[in-house]
Amino acid sequence: MIKNKKILVVGAGGFIGGHLVKRLLNDENFIIATDIKPKEYWFQDFEKTKNYYSMDMKEIDNCRKVTKNVDYVFNMACNMGGMGFIENNKAECMQSVLINTNLLIASKENKIKRYFFSSSACAYNKNKQQDVFIKGLKEKDAYPADPEDGYGWEKLFSERMCRHFMEDYGIEIRIARYHNIYGPFGTYDGGREKAPAALCRKIINAKKNNEDKIDVWGDGKQTRSFLYIDDCIEGTIRLFESDYSEPVNIGSDEQVSINQMIDIIENISKVKKLKRDYQLDKPKGVRGRSSNNDLVKEVLNWSYEIKLKDGLKKTFDWMSNEISKRGSNINRFTKS
Repeated sequence: MIKNKKILVVGAGGFIGGHLVKRLLNDENFIIATDIKPKEYWFQDFEKTKNYYSMDMKEIDNCRKVTKNVDYVFNMACNMGGMGFIENNKAECMQSVLINTNLLIASKENKIKRYFFSSSACAYNKNKQQDVFIKGLKEKDAYPADPEDGYGWEKLFSERMCRHFMEDYGIEIRIARYHNIYGPFGTYDGGREKAPAALCRKIINAKKNNEDKIDVWGDGKQTRSFLYIDDCIEGTIRLFESDYSEPVNIGSDEQVSINQMIDIIENISKVKKLKRDYQLDKPKGVRGRSSNNDLVKEVLNWSYEIKLKDGLKKTFDWMSNEISKRGSNINRFTKS
């Protein structure tokens, strides 16, 4: 257990970053939390720490300020969202390389002991993801390089930057390639939400408004694997505490089609089967993607525990409550 350390979490106002801060605080660490969003738009509010900074971490002076006298850095920050966002905002996504690069420079200057970078399955070669229900992607499948344009290239480039700072300057590096993380206290509207949240929202609203149809991007046959947030945080902590410095998948190998996920959510909601308006002109991403977990089991002795249907139930119940209380307002500032 990481305990009694001074830890900087960049991107703490986001989905995964917020859950990570909560875990690190519960483990009695001193947290410095930063995010580019104003504090009222952070997804979680942590009463145990007063060390909030709303600042742009693309600026190196900000990176230098918050890395002083820090033991560990978790870089969870990037400009991202679901497929609709990353396909239409490639330049914005690419600019996140400045966050990682400047954080690494500041970490070297301030002698940070260990540095974590949150990468993504979007770093994998697209040519290996052209069919549905593919074999799980192994870490070596990122090369030869042909990642998701924009966002995926930013992640792969930043992985390499981490590697070279480790080789040249001795900073201990840990890199997780996250596979479609979902759960409560995340985005479910506004254009940045991912498939589980978007589909839960659509089905909740269809039930609420007595509608018999939902929009579905693509033909519904595209496949993914999804990892519940609690498993993501546990895998992240285990990786950070390990001695392994190469990229590692943090994901589930429970691969489903979008149509299958809709079936699961319909069953959770107890709504009658909805008609599906397949929108073939919308961004769809690769045809199939799933995580191969052989390496993470070997080096961390870890595997996910929460099945998709159980994680979707937790997510659906939280989102139903949020929509009931606040409607579709994307500001969900919740005390933890």
